[in-house]
Amino acid sequence: MGTNRIDLKSRRPLIIAGPCSAETEEQTVETCLRLAESGQVDMLRAGVWKPRTKPNTFEGVGERGLAWLSKVKQMTGMPYGVEVANAKHVYTALSYGVDMVWIGARTTVSPFSVQEIADALRGSDVKVLIKNPMSPDIELWAGAVARMLNAGIKPENIGLIHRGFVYYGKSRFRNPPMWHLAIEMRRRFPDMVMLGDPSHICGNRELLAEVSQKAADLSYDGLIIESHINPNQAWSDASQQVTPGQLLDLLEQVKWRADNVENQEYLNALDRCRGEIDQLDAEIFNLLSQRMTVSEEIGHIKKVNNVAILQGGRWNAIVERITSQAQRLNLSEEFLQTVLEAIHLESINHQNKVMNE
Repeated sequence: MGTNRIDLKSRRPLIIAGPCSAETEEQTVETCLRLAESGQVDMLRAGVWKPRTKPNTFEGVGERGLAWLSKVKQMTGMPYGVEVANAKHVYTALSYGVDMVWIGARTTVSPFSVQEIADALRGSDVKVLIKNPMSPDIELWAGAVARMLNAGIKPENIGLIHRGFVYYGKSRFRNPPMWHLAIEMRRRFPDMVMLGDPSHICGNRELLAEVSQKAADLSYDGLIIESHINPNQAWSDASQQVTPGQLLDLLEQVKWRADNVENQEYLNALDRCRGEIDQLDAEIFNLLSQRMTVSEEIGHIKKVNNVAILQGGRWNAIVERITSQAQRLNLSEEFLQTVLEAIHLESINHQNKVMNE
């Protein structure tokens, strides 16, 4: 970090907050001052360059916003961060003493853009947070981390942001979290900070508390969340922003639990439950193996009769039948759909193997 004022691992939870976009000097300064006064925010954030697909939409105020954030930093002593999407953004942000930059979901999908940013950051000591790509492709996310490491960015200066993924289907969320992908990234990079981004996962205020608590329950290291002095009048993402006061209320509701405790009764109970899970997992995967054996038999039948592997009507009926039981099974429809999609893909692979024998 330019000032080295904050270690990503020094606070838990680490809270980063600020408006989606720096719109005017008054809006930016007032929002950030209120957040600083709350005593619950560790770092300020605001978008000054806003990647937008459609032309002639609000794409941020640019360099002016950095001047406003730099002013707030001088007034409060608080570090701040902005999103960058290319080398010019990086150089400009560094010239204003930025403490952190984050790589947005639209940028993470482009290895060329990520490499350009990594090269521009080479030799600097700012913190770099990497959002998951828009598509549910964990290799793109991991690849962005690798490019930063290869550019000499210290591992302790790199963090991850889980902001959800684009999903074509029904969901309560703007960007369904697909928690299993973030969990896999934590497995691959266990020493890197993982922050939840409930604003972009939810796309609305109503679900922020639920998703923030879920992130805490999964032992995330903190949150990056959007706040605006007048959310309904925000120039971008109005529906997902909250006032500084509402943010403080939300943060006070979230329960951050200990990673571990040295209590024998707790450890014994945990071991018992984990033993039950291990046994159930073994049964589940044995059943899945049996299911794939049946899928291969179906592949033989289709091959003999020269029938295509994919039978859309049949699969749609399976999905509808299983997801309709979500409430009885005490499982979310989103989870059931994710599992079914994985089973379907593996089944197709087994049938395809038979077809090509």
